[in-house]
Amino acid sequence: MDLATRILVVDDDAEIRALLSEFLERHGYSVATAAGGAEMDRLLGTDRFDLAVLDVMMPGEDGLAILRRMQTSGAMPVIMLSAVGTDVDRIVGLEMGAEDYLSKPCNPRELLARIRTVLRRVRMPNMTEPSPTPVAADVEPTHRFAGWALSLPMRLLLDPDNVVVTLTDGEFRLLRAFIEHPRRVLSRDQLLEYSAGADSESYDRAIDVQVSRLRRKLDRGRDSDLIRTLRNEGYMFTAAVTARKPG
Repeated sequence: MDLATRILVVDDDAEIRALLSEFLERHGYSVATAAGGAEMDRLLGTDRFDLAVLDVMMPGEDGLAILRRMQTSGAMPVIMLSAVGTDVDRIVGLEMGAEDYLSKPCNPRELLARIRTVLRRVRMPNMTEPSPTPVAADVEPTHRFAGWALSLPMRLLLDPDNVVVTLTDGEFRLLRAFIEHPRRVLSRDQLLEYSAGADSESYDRAIDVQVSRLRRKLDRGRDSDLIRTLRNEGYMFTAAVTARKPG
């Protein structure tokens, strides 16, 4: 374990702060805690952190408000904790930029596993960020939508500026499921079925996280709303898709 890895736990409950701090430190992390946004800001002014565990329901400035301003400053990755565990609350947190979302009370071992997963992901930028490399002119897309082009055989996605956007395997499978079922409401169970692969995670939280990441890559600052969230129903890919006929 990298002893330089720093975790910041922000929660108004002193017992939870102590519990999580002790547990994470036993597993090799260096941990600081804050009771709210003001105390968090003081710590951020004097120290650096690799990841924050942020409670949603706090007096004064709540976790979502803190998350919103953290994202505007390009801060560290965030895992949200909330006693309110509805699908809508989870999706809102993920869409606002959280890397993951757990319902309270959570098992500290599950939180530890999520922290490790997030840290691995953010430390491999080539797997999660769009590539600025222009694509060769002779690529033949199999599908087009809203100015985008996708080649299924080459597993290659081009944005409207003809720039390659790198997708993880899970994001590629999810996008393929959407473009093969455009303008239809797809439940999480359907998306799990359509996008299932050898390394797929077999629970609906995985879909929420993948959708959030894919949506960010498809947005690219254009506010295009290509993937729409439908409360209590699932997701819809809103663009018209044209497919190139074989031959």
